[in-house]
Amino acid sequence: MADQAQKLRELVGSSASAGSPRKEKGGGGSEARKATRIIAVSSGKGGVGKTNIAINLALAYSQAGKKVIVMDADLGLANVNVVLGVIPRYNLYHLIRKQKTLAEILVETTYGIKIIAGASGFSKIANLSEEERKDFIAELAALSNADVLIIDCAAGVSNNVISFIAAADDALIVTTPEPTAITDAYGIIKIIATEIENLDLGLKLVVNRVRSVVEGKKVAERVINIAGQFLNLKVDYLGFVYDDPIVHSSVVRQKPFLVFDPKSKASVCIRHLLGRLEHVDYRDGKGIPVFLKKLFGSGK
Repeated sequence: MADQAQKLRELVGSSASAGSPRKEKGGGGSEARKATRIIAVSSGKGGVGKTNIAINLALAYSQAGKKVIVMDADLGLANVNVVLGVIPRYNLYHLIRKQKTLAEILVETTYGIKIIAGASGFSKIANLSEEERKDFIAELAALSNADVLIIDCAAGVSNNVISFIAAADDALIVTTPEPTAITDAYGIIKIIATEIENLDLGLKLVVNRVRSVVEGKKVAERVINIAGQFLNLKVDYLGFVYDDPIVHSSVVRQKPFLVFDPKSKASVCIRHLLGRLEHVDYRDGKGIPVFLKKLFGSGK
């Protein structure tokens, strides 16, 4: 096992060299651009709008001039492509099984973002063999070409979800004002606090489907205060998204609401979330190589 772990560390190290940040021209010379920012979006329960927020946040980043990739990391019930109205030929399953390369499964969309479709029915990323992990790491190192990688995690507290959250620069927990959603949001935050060693996350709460600014703030304060009191864990309130009928209409038409109605209340909220994210230093993120090391390095 020691030899296997050493080989994995060596592979991650070589991926770091291959995936180092590009240089880009600046006024009087050149400087390294920031490493890829990795944002994991999750929720304690399904049906709270997590995927919608992940996709529209990705579009907002793209409209701001960033190169964005969305990875559907729900390995049980992948649906990012459904929300976008895209039918991918290949997905993460084909990559993991070495049937296709990352370049072959990346899907270009008409919205300026790329997506990696989830592997529906593939239960545990932790169950990969050593060889599958090595190949997976080598392929994903190419994601360093993106400015932002948004990971749409599964709802709930599976091992996959915790692994992705632990490896990301920022973790966005999405909830709604419904009592069950609030309870489950606290539940996943509690699991994060107890399961992740050396916790150093940019953990942020997003309250979806609120009817007013006050409602969003009250829900956030409730979750944040309980997390601070009982878990000694700092959770930041990133913001809220209004309960907007445009969202339902956009889902039915399989067109992101940021494009369907850019001036809608929900769209304005997404741009506010982006603004707040961009004004927060994100733990001096090290990009894709360190993300991969955290995701696979423990061998769990």
